Amino acid sequence: MRRFIFVAAALLAACGGDAPPFEQSKGPNPTLPAPQGGLPVVNPAPAVGWPEGAAPVAPDGFVVTRYAESLAHPRWLYRLPNGDVLVAESSTRAATIGGVMGWIRNQVQRYAGALDESADRITLLRDSDGDGDVDERHVFAENLNQPFGMALVGGHIYVGNTDAVVRFAYSEGATSVSGASETVLELPYREGDNGHWTRNLIANADGTKLYVAVGSVSNVGDDGMDVEEGRAAIWELNPDGSEARIFASGLRNPVGMDWNPVTGALWTAVNERDMLGDNLVPDYMTSVRDGGFYGWPYYYWGDNRDERIAIPDNVRLQAPLAPDYALGAHTASLGLMFYTGDALPERYRGGAFIGQHGSWNRSERVGYKVVFVPFANGMPSGQPEDFLTGFLNARGEAQGRPVGVATDRTGALLVADDVGDIVWRIAPQSP
Repeated sequence: MRRFIFVAAALLAACGGDAPPFEQSKGPNPTLPAPQGGLPVVNPAPAVGWPEGAAPVAPDGFVVTRYAESLAHPRWLYRLPNGDVLVAESSTRAATIGGVMGWIRNQVQRYAGALDESADRITLLRDSDGDGDVDERHVFAENLNQPFGMALVGGHIYVGNTDAVVRFAYSEGATSVSGASETVLELPYREGDNGHWTRNLIANADGTKLYVAVGSVSNVGDDGMDVEEGRAAIWELNPDGSEARIFASGLRNPVGMDWNPVTGALWTAVNERDMLGDNLVPDYMTSVRDGGFYGWPYYYWGDNRDERIAIPDNVRLQAPLAPDYALGAHTASLGLMFYTGDALPERYRGGAFIGQHGSWNRSERVGYKVVFVPFANGMPSGQPEDFLTGFLNARGEAQGRPVGVATDRTGALLVADDVGDIVWRIAPQSP
């Protein structure tokens, strides 16, 4: 039955009609084809993992090593001020509602390596001498609920569980937290199928505010807009959970967030909607305006109307904002980090690294890599450049899928690979 689903769905690839080349769905002014109707293409890369000794490929002059392996679905990374790296280990849970469509979603997720028993754990990695090799590994926190984003503010480690922001008391150098977590803010959550479940979080420079990314339940309000209340948004709150409010809305699935080192603005990477064709709608990264509305589900890429969902007569929408920069349709661009270290060559400083988890619904697979976008004067200044590739093997199987991107204490790049169960380290080759 599973084979039938993928073979039958793949036959729909020919129904996409004429569309601009994929490369034209990138950049500040992407070319948007006419939307295509019909059933979706279902074409995930089967997850197989990495052969022993194999690794993704970086540009000439870089060395790729296994910083940590034998993890359990590492999704997100956070470096503490003392150089310790926290790894959130969590995975998608099977939907228990939704009937036949829920069952099909489960099969697709399992085939792509996304569906597994969630470890619900944060692991601490320590490179005590800064030589690029982890020499200590500890269970930092466990018994969480699909943990994702992490941030240190004051004397607490904040964790974005799928249903709440929680925090633990933390002392510098500690290898684990003790005691029960304190719930800071309950987040929108649906039992049985929570849709886009990741909850990234980030603090502002002085630690007075937290920002939490909450993705939508569905593609375009498929289960009604009542279940989408408070979702497809970035929330702002005080560290104690007070004064919580929606900072920006209409963002279907915002995941990566970082502060632009030149402008100071918050930027996010957004995973856009499906079932409009191979080259719609581009995933994107954008600066985030306070009070901004980015269109979901009624509009995409500015004021392009999504006719699949009616705008209720009693809803008055503000004008949708167009994103700053397209990253290609269906790339599943999730990770986002501005590089501010000095270990990589100068040309990377101030630019953005994006972890692209890879398509599951495009006739030709895209993503499955880490790309770099150069910036100048605080804005993108060129096309995305491949930085870490080789996640798909010659047979089109997924050896790994990149998600979160961070740096270690030396400034080398770290990439969480949730299919390979590895954190990769990419550093310049020594003279």
